[in-house]
Amino acid sequence: MPSTEKLFGLLSEFIILLLGALLILIALTRTIVVPSRPVVLILLGVAFIFWAARAWLRPAPNTGQLEAGVRAASMGIVGVLLIAIPLLSLGHANVLLGIAGGVLAVRGIAGAALFLRAT
Repeated sequence: MPSTEKLFGLLSEFIILLLGALLILIALTRTIVVPSRPVVLILLGVAFIFWAARAWLRPAPNTGQLEAGVRAASMGIVGVLLIAIPLLSLGHANVLLGIAGGVLAVRGIAGAALFLRAT
């Protein structure tokens, strides 16, 4: 029987997969509007990049370097895409949001696969 910590890790990867699927769905079905204060998206992107650097430098205690690399890379890519949304034209916002969702969906699948391989 898997421990509670392992089940929670698998659940968190599933939530990341669902978040990515939701972003893809939003990008495909709606027109994305940049907020009136685009600095918020830029700060959110910087926070994601900081979080990615932190995840790369200090991985979780029970994770391998590959799992930490997947997590850090996905957060870094999503951070860069969030920064690019207000800086590029509005026509690219749906594409960037869809790519960010795809990155998160792939991270959820890869993270779950790495997690199940380790157990």
